[in-house]
Amino acid sequence: MRTATRSEKLDLRLTAEAKRTLNAAAAAQNRSVSEFVLESALAKAAETLPDRQRFALDEEHWKRFQTALDAPPRSLPHLRALLKKPSAVAPRRK
Repeated sequence: MRTATRSEKLDLRLTAEAKRTLNAAAAAQNRSVSEFVLESALAKAAETLPDRQRFALDEEHWKRFQTALDAPPRSLPHLRALLKKPSAVAPRRK
């Protein structure tokens, strides 16, 4: 299995107390602080992102979802009118 080369860097500022805590936690797991922080941050990211990347449906809801996707688009006159209005944000000037 090929290991990806770590080429990116992330800098952060922290208090002396936070640094001591991270050093102690990393040492307790016989890891470098970089390994400890990276693994901890990735674990938190994995916990945070699933509901924003994928979702699960039971069979009945999956069928209803597929039916909705296959249905022809509905006419939404209020949305059409809204999208035709000029933007409230002034255009950028070059």
